[in-house]
Amino acid sequence: MEAQALRKRGWSISAIARHLGRSRPTIRAYLNGERVSGQRRRSGPDPFEPYAEYCRLRLDADTGDPHVWGTTLFDELVGLGYAGGYSTFTRALRARGLRPVCERCAHAGGPVEYVRIDHPPGVETQWDRLELPDPPARWGWDKGAHLLVGTLPYSGIWRGVLTESEDQPHLIEALRGVGERLGGVSAEWRFDRMATVCDPGSGEVSASFAAVAKHYGVIVRICPSRRGWRKGSVEKANHVAAQRWWRTVGEELSPGRAQGTLDEWCRRRGDIRIRKIDGCKVSVAELARREPLRPLPAQAFPAVLEVERLVSPQALVSFRGNFYSVPPGHAGEVMLVRHRLGTGVLEVVTAGGAVLAAHARAVDHAGVVIEAAGHVAALEAKVLAARARLGGGGPCPHKTRRPLSPAAQAEADRLRGTGATAAPVADFATYAAARPLTPRSPAPDARP
Repeated sequence: MEAQALRKRGWSISAIARHLGRSRPTIRAYLNGERVSGQRRRSGPDPFEPYAEYCRLRLDADTGDPHVWGTTLFDELVGLGYAGGYSTFTRALRARGLRPVCERCAHAGGPVEYVRIDHPPGVETQWDRLELPDPPARWGWDKGAHLLVGTLPYSGIWRGVLTESEDQPHLIEALRGVGERLGGVSAEWRFDRMATVCDPGSGEVSASFAAVAKHYGVIVRICPSRRGWRKGSVEKANHVAAQRWWRTVGEELSPGRAQGTLDEWCRRRGDIRIRKIDGCKVSVAELARREPLRPLPAQAFPAVLEVERLVSPQALVSFRGNFYSVPPGHAGEVMLVRHRLGTGVLEVVTAGGAVLAAHARAVDHAGVVIEAAGHVAALEAKVLAARARLGGGGPCPHKTRRPLSPAAQAEADRLRGTGATAAPVADFATYAAARPLTPRSPAPDARP
């Protein structure tokens, strides 16, 4: 602006350059409109340009996800070969206007005041269950998936375990799974008013869960009613898990592979976050090593898991990515798959409580088939017996010549118009007997 003002006063370019301490080409470029203040001309190719179309598709309001976090999208671009920094990436998104504006989110407000609570190391673990809608169809979890999240608020480290159900046995199993991933047990466990932990109305811990707390040697703390901020650390972990991980889970992933991607993300991205403690910047992983956690008990709490499964035509039931055999004759029936935590035995039980089969439980999501001795032979005997009852002991022959029957031929003739309703065709001999053929006399002027 000063150069433009001095130019209007009649100053020369050299005088303006000496007055402002800039070169004459720079002053001339600004006066001629070749350069604009605040905008730099790129000296090399734009590193974001090859990835602009991918970002546009990912953020499209109709076919993509306009609410995907920038950090999540940046991780995807890094995996695709993007070499720029995060600030360069976000600046390119803003400059190109790739993220559409959501009016609904723009008018939604949040709290303006927060409470900070000090958490000594190793004292408290905050727990919460995150409901995950619309799991992949191949999982067969029609009612949705559930993620139990546990976080240590001093360090901020958190881990989660996928579960199929919200009942207490699945909660107890997931508690141990998260504890193994965190590295131990804290002195206290803090929950909200889960029905599987306490009475939602009074907040008193249930007798069944009190036995679990006694097994692990922890004190159970229940958040007061309508005090969600009291466990704000795990609430934030839920938010991050939903946005950074669940929104990107693909349809091709199995529950075991999805759990593996969550564990990998926590180690690779979540644990490298930087926190400021006493004025010093420390990573979450380093703070987690300072948490004085007690080791987990050698044995899991002996809760009994039960899930319903449909018997396949091969007399198999599925459980955690593996298949277990049952005796023949139950295809299409609903069975209970039962497993007591801490043991290596898995039972298949009828609705009436009869145990049909017992197997050694395989490693989850190994994709193996566990068959009882003689399972295949029993299936073959059942199939052969069923064929014998039908007669002949085998299927009907498929290469025998079977022409049309007279009735079928007559119906076909009727449809084609050549049946009994069509005009009769007389035999030539009959026609000649009724009307004798006589030679025609030649015309008088005809040549011989």
